[in-house]
Amino acid sequence: MSSLDSIAREASRLLRESKYAVVFTGSGISAEAGIPTFRGKDGLWNKYRPEELATPAAFATNPLRVWKWYAWRIGLVLRAQPTIAHRAIAELEEMGIVKAVVTQNVDGLHQRAGSKNVIELHGSIMRARCTECGYKWQIERQQSDEELPLRCPKCNALARPDVVWFGEPLPSDALYAAYREFSKADLVVIVGTSGVVEPAGSMPLITLRNGGKLINVNLERNRYSGIATISYHGKSSEFFKKLMSLMR
Repeated sequence: MSSLDSIAREASRLLRESKYAVVFTGSGISAEAGIPTFRGKDGLWNKYRPEELATPAAFATNPLRVWKWYAWRIGLVLRAQPTIAHRAIAELEEMGIVKAVVTQNVDGLHQRAGSKNVIELHGSIMRARCTECGYKWQIERQQSDEELPLRCPKCNALARPDVVWFGEPLPSDALYAAYREFSKADLVVIVGTSGVVEPAGSMPLITLRNGGKLINVNLERNRYSGIATISYHGKSSEFFKKLMSLMR
């Protein structure tokens, strides 16, 4: 097993040699900020039923219950701070090495860390969307129960969280943008995702088929462990702290 030092040295070499590096993230990168993951032994779907909270049918049946759950999660996100990994990725973008961040996360921590070109495959928990006119707006604070469910400030129709629920397609603009980035990439840095959620999980394979390389950072072995040029199975903040000491 390679040490973190040697893995970070190889990763820094690959990043410096890359012409178009893309970062692909999942909930594992935000877990260190205190935001629960969905899967794994402490994942949200071990405590809650997704069909009652994260489907169009659940929202149609009980929008207040869905909004209360999302308001609780919004509170967690607002109290969280970007991790070392989030900030390192933003710094790599500022250095011109990372060209885009494609994320499955809905927490907005990449933007708060300073990343500019962020593609949100699954939407944002910090936005609401009108179910009638489609108007979207940013959520700045956690709502009280009395304010829920949210209604559209334009037409007063019922609003929903601007996230992708089970049974819904990914937003076409985000989907096409992500495919474009992975098609152009010669290196993908995968951080904190098992890769089991589709179609997102297969996107790094586009880069691989085009002759590019993968760097895989995840607490546990995942679908990319056997195909990545480098795999580090540990905390993403540990990896990026060591990596950035070599990149700066």
